[in-house]
Amino acid sequence: MSVMNVRRRLISATAVTAATALGLGALSACSSDSAAKGNTDKFDVVASFYPMAFLAEQIGGDHANVTSLTEPGQEPHDLEISTKQRAQLEEADAALYLKGLQPAVDEAVSQTGIKTKIDAAGLTTLEDHGNTEHDHAGEEGHAEEEGHSEEEEHARDPHIWLDPVKYAEVAQGVGKAFEKADPDHAADYKKNTAALVEKLNGLNGEFETGLKDTKTKVFFTNHAAFGYLAERYGLTQEAISGLDPESEPSAARVKELQQEAKADGVTTVFYETLVSDKTAKTLAKDAKLKTDVLDPLEGITDKSRGDDYFQVMEANLKALQTALGAK
Repeated sequence: MSVMNVRRRLISATAVTAATALGLGALSACSSDSAAKGNTDKFDVVASFYPMAFLAEQIGGDHANVTSLTEPGQEPHDLEISTKQRAQLEEADAALYLKGLQPAVDEAVSQTGIKTKIDAAGLTTLEDHGNTEHDHAGEEGHAEEEGHSEEEEHARDPHIWLDPVKYAEVAQGVGKAFEKADPDHAADYKKNTAALVEKLNGLNGEFETGLKDTKTKVFFTNHAAFGYLAERYGLTQEAISGLDPESEPSAARVKELQQEAKADGVTTVFYETLVSDKTAKTLAKDAKLKTDVLDPLEGITDKSRGDDYFQVMEANLKALQTALGAK
């Protein structure tokens, strides 16, 4: 087994008040066609994409009318805001989004007069996972010489929802923001938040137990969405692409991954449902590896292995256990 030295640098996110915290996303039940108008008799929340919309639905319960800017099956990074959606934002009681993930949403929210703007990035600590590669024995010195300056250019990783612990931190912040914005239903928001956090804590326990004893700690993914999950459970993510799922890897990167697969006992190349699997499957074929789905949960479709966040995360755990050789 090679020596793994994951180069990560923790960067504290700028503190943002709860009134400008949380990023929300689109539930499969929400679409632009069925999106209710603002100014309903409920607490109208416009969410940016699925993971955030799921929180809004769970915490808002019967009191919230949640709509999403990202339709089911749409790659959230590519979202462009329509005139209709801008009007929808203006009419809403709250906007819940994840700053840094969808530039078009960030711009649209900043330009609206909406009173409650909730940014998930301000509710937990974002990290710079830097280079997703790790170093092998005898290579540490050289890698750190080149890697240190490279890390300065990496953006903070926005994929906080894939770590149940961070997702729970965000949920708590969203709950408080809802309580402040809609005080008449504060008690219910508090109760719903507590129930959701308890369930997320349970999911965290399942991942801890399920991934504690495995043959390898390294897994290959299509893009670098699983840095927080890997760090939480003592794993190493090796991404074919970077944080952008549409970016193409260099020939040198592909060759490096082939070598690392042999060195670290990697069995599987994971791909995802909302972007092309061509590169992942090509790498797997050339390196004689298996392929499977590891879902970054940026949206729920009929191809998803589950109907909601918890079901898909359970499927992700099983996929990781199989690929890593859980004992």
